[in-house]
Amino acid sequence: MGSHFDLADPRFAGALVALNFAQAMEKYEPTLGLEVHVELNTNSKMFCSCATEFGGSPNTQTCPVCLGLPGALPVVNAKAIESTILIGLALNCSIAPYSRFARKNYFYPDMPKNFQTSQYDEPICVNGYLDVEIDTDEGPAKFRIEIERVHMEEDTGKSLHVGGSTGRIHGAEYSLLDYNRAGIPLVEIVTKIVPGTGKYAPQVARAYVTELRDILRSLGVSDVKMEQGSLRCDANVSLAPMGSGKLGTRSETKNVNSLRSVERALFGEIERQANRLESGERVVQETRHFLEDTGLTRPGRSKEQAEDYRYFPEPDLVPVTPDAKWIEELRTKLPEKPSTRRKRLQTEWNVPDKEMTALINAELLDVVEETIALGAEPTRARTWWLGEISRLANEKEVEPTSLISSANLAEIIALIASGELTDKLARQVVEGVINGEGSPADVIAKRGLKVVSDDSALMVAIEAAIAAQPDTAERIRGGNIPAAGALIGAVMKATGGAADAAKVRELLLKHLGQA
Repeated sequence: MGSHFDLADPRFAGALVALNFAQAMEKYEPTLGLEVHVELNTNSKMFCSCATEFGGSPNTQTCPVCLGLPGALPVVNAKAIESTILIGLALNCSIAPYSRFARKNYFYPDMPKNFQTSQYDEPICVNGYLDVEIDTDEGPAKFRIEIERVHMEEDTGKSLHVGGSTGRIHGAEYSLLDYNRAGIPLVEIVTKIVPGTGKYAPQVARAYVTELRDILRSLGVSDVKMEQGSLRCDANVSLAPMGSGKLGTRSETKNVNSLRSVERALFGEIERQANRLESGERVVQETRHFLEDTGLTRPGRSKEQAEDYRYFPEPDLVPVTPDAKWIEELRTKLPEKPSTRRKRLQTEWNVPDKEMTALINAELLDVVEETIALGAEPTRARTWWLGEISRLANEKEVEPTSLISSANLAEIIALIASGELTDKLARQVVEGVINGEGSPADVIAKRGLKVVSDDSALMVAIEAAIAAQPDTAERIRGGNIPAAGALIGAVMKATGGAADAAKVRELLLKHLGQA
C-alpha cells in the first residue's frame, strides 16, 4: 500500500517529516473501534407504517409520526425487534430481558423531531464477538472483534446541498430535505476497542465489515447495499507510541460506504495521525469525512468535549421485554455461519484457494451455489460465472447476476454436458439470452444453433483441413498424436464452432490410421 501522505495538503503545513504507513507502524500502535449502522429491510418504518422502499420520490413516504408532528404517537415495529435479536444472536451477544428506548436530543435539519429515538443505557444486545481471518506475512491469522452492544434506533432524513461544487453544505446555495428515510429501522453495532492489530489494522477492519455484511445478508435482515447507505461504517482509530501501553486520541471517519474505502480510510488516517505526532502536533478528537479521490480524510466537527445529548427515557414507548422462549426459538432459526459455509462449499466443490477467493471477492458464491443446485457441474458453473459472464458484466459495467439467471445458465451448461452445444455455441446462446431473445431453447431455435455431428458433414471439413495442412497430417500418420490439435482447430473454425470436437478427433485419427 503506497503512502497517502501528501505534503501539499494544507493540513500538513509545517510538518517536518513525512512517514509512510510502514514507517508509522514501526513507531506507533493503532487501536481500532468500529461502529456499523444497518438499515433493516422491514416493510414499514421503526415507529410507523410508512413504506421503506429505496428511491421513492422525495417526501412521499412520510406521516405525522415520522415527521414528528404534535400528538403523533409511535408504535414499535415487532419485525425490527426480531431482526435485531437475530443479529445479536449471530454475533454471540447476550439478549437483554429488558431494554428501552430513549430520546437523543440534538439539532439536525434532517431530523424532523429534533431528537432521535434510540437505545442508550439499556440496549437490547450486549457483549458479543465476531472472529475474522486475514492473510498476514506469517500466514492466515485470526482476530477476535469484541462487540460492546447492538441497539435499535431510527435513521435520519437526507439533505441535498445544491449549487456547490462538492455536494456538501459549504459553498452550496441552498439545501433540500427528503424525509423518506427518517424513521427507517436502524441497528447500530458497536465494537469494544480493538487493540493488537498492528500494521494489519486496515485489513482487520475490512475483514470485520465484510464478515458482518455476509452475516446480515445470510440472516435476511438487510440488503446491506453499502452504495445505497443501507450499511455504513464509522471507523475510529487512535495511535500511541509503540510499547507505551496507552491509548491515543481517536478520530472517527464517518459513513464510509464501501469495503475498499474502510481499508483505505484507515491507511490514510493512520498516516495522517502519525505525521501530526511526529511533527510535534497533537491529534484532535473529531469526526472526519473520507475522500474517495485522494484516500485522505477531511475534518468534520470537533468532539473535544463530550456532547450533551440530554438522553431521557422515551415516554411514549414501553420497554422491550422479549420472552426467553421466543429468543431460543429465534436461535434455532440462525442460518449456517458464512465462514462455515464458505469452507464447506470449498471442500464440496474442490475449489483451489485462489479461485475461492476470486468467487468471494466477486460476490458470486450465492449464484454459483444456485446454479449447481439446479444441476450444473460445479467446475463448469464456477468457470462460466467467473469467466464469460463476469467478462460481459465488466464490459457493460453491471453486476454479473443482472445479466442472466442461474436457471438459464444451468440449462446452457447441461446442453454443453450432453453434447448438444459446444462452448462456442454456448457463448452465442448466452449472448442471445442477455440480449432479450428469450430462453436458451428460444435462442437456439431462432439462431439455428446446432452441433454438427453428422459423419459425412464432418469428413468434408476434415479432408479440407488435411488438404490445407498436409505436413501436419503426415506427422499424425507418423504417430505424433498431439499434432491433431491443429487440424481439429481448423475443423472447428470451418464449422463456426458447431462441430462436436470429440467426434472430429475420433474421425480424424481414424482417417489417418491412428485410431
